[in-house]
Amino acid sequence: MSFLVLDIGNTRLKWGLYEAPSPRSRLLHHGAVYLEQIDGLAEGDWSALPTPTAMLGCAVAGQAVRRRAEEQLELWDLRPRWVVSSDGACGLRNSYEHPARLGSDRWAAQIGARARALSSGEPRPALVVMVGTAVTVDALSADGRFMGGLILPGFGLMLKALESGTAGLHVPTGDVRRFPLNTSDGLMSGGTYAMAGAIERMHRHLLEECDGPAALYMTGGAAVKLAPIVPLPFEVVDSLIFEGLLALAQEAAATR
Repeated sequence: MSFLVLDIGNTRLKWGLYEAPSPRSRLLHHGAVYLEQIDGLAEGDWSALPTPTAMLGCAVAGQAVRRRAEEQLELWDLRPRWVVSSDGACGLRNSYEHPARLGSDRWAAQIGARARALSSGEPRPALVVMVGTAVTVDALSADGRFMGGLILPGFGLMLKALESGTAGLHVPTGDVRRFPLNTSDGLMSGGTYAMAGAIERMHRHLLEECDGPAALYMTGGAAVKLAPIVPLPFEVVDSLIFEGLLALAQEAAATR
C-alpha cells in the first residue's frame, strides 16, 4: 500500500509517494518537475514506482495544468482527488472571508503546520511562510484558527516588475548586501528585505494578538534563500504541504 500526494504550484509540480495516508508515514520516493515537463511523468519519473492505492493533491496552476496531471495518473488508473479549502479540517478553522477561495496549497501548509505545532507539546500560535512564485505569510492562533495572511511577490516576480516598469534595470541577478553598491545587488537586496520586513511585521502582529511564543515554519522552493535573511528562528520544512495533504487524507479515511 502506498499513497501519492501532489502539489501543483505556479512553476513546478512536486510529488511524494508515502507508505500510507498519515503524516507520520515514511516517504518512499519524491521529485519535482517544471510544469512544461508534466506530460512526461508517466513515462519518466513515475514509470518505475510501485502503484499507489490512492492520491490527494492541491493545484493552484489552473484547470488545464491539473488535467495534464490527471492524464499522467492514468498510468495507475487512479481516481484524482483534489483539495478544496473548507470552513475547517484537521482541527483548523478557516476564517477567510470566502473560505473556498483560500489557495489549496496555503490551506494544506497551514494544516501541516498546525499538526507540527501540536506535536511539540502545548498548543501555540504559528506563522507559516511559503516562498515560491508568490510569498504568503499566514498566522494561526493557538486554538486552531487561521487568522489571516499576506500575499506578496516572490523573488522572480519582484525583479521582473522592476525590470519591466523602470528603464535601464535589465541587469544580472545580484546578491543580498547590507549596503548594496551596484544596481544588481540593490534590486536583490531591496526585494529580499521587503519580504523579510513583511514577515517580521506579521510576526509582531501575531505576538500582539496571541500569548506565548509562536512556532515558525517556512516552506517552498526559495525558502532556503530567504530564511537566513529573516532574523527569526524559522524551521524550514520542505514537506509541509505534503504533511497537510496526508493529514487531510487520514481524516477523510477516518470519517468514511
